[in-house]
Amino acid sequence: MRKIVNATYMTLDGDITNMQSWHMDYFGEQAEQAARRQLFESEALIMGRGTYEGFFPAWSAQAGQNAFADRMNSMPKYVVSSTLTDPEWTNSHVIADDVAARIRALKEEDGGGILQYGFGDVTRLMLEHRLLDEFRVWLHPVLSGKAQPADLLYRDMAKVDFELTGTETHSTGLVILTYAPKYARR
Repeated sequence: MRKIVNATYMTLDGDITNMQSWHMDYFGEQAEQAARRQLFESEALIMGRGTYEGFFPAWSAQAGQNAFADRMNSMPKYVVSSTLTDPEWTNSHVIADDVAARIRALKEEDGGGILQYGFGDVTRLMLEHRLLDEFRVWLHPVLSGKAQPADLLYRDMAKVDFELTGTETHSTGLVILTYAPKYARR
């Protein structure tokens, strides 16, 4: 069974959206190594349409420039969307219906881990259906002061309990907190 890991970059005030304003200030050599390790230990990506629309132009423009971009571009990508019908990004597949069942089927296949960046509707669906195995919060030591309610990690959803399974502290003050949903530990 494959492991599904979510990696969410967040500020101290819960901003998960306005990364252009704060992320790179804390993305040192240790974070680069952690991001590389996280991507290369995964064999597929899962995302919503919003992430797809941000990642596709950014990563496809970097094709051939570095191993990270090449990995991102070449690996299988599963895009949860009811409106995207013909994705242009290499090796992309749309999940349009029976989303929880389709993700469960992907999880039950042989192969390496599945990585998801960001926290949104797809993450909440996976939590609701007990499909997410690990939640990594890349906590940045900054208050963005820019987040609107829709930019915050918080959403009205059912309670999910987590167990801390790891911490990684970087010299920039960035801390990667790794949690497992308690349902995944049983």
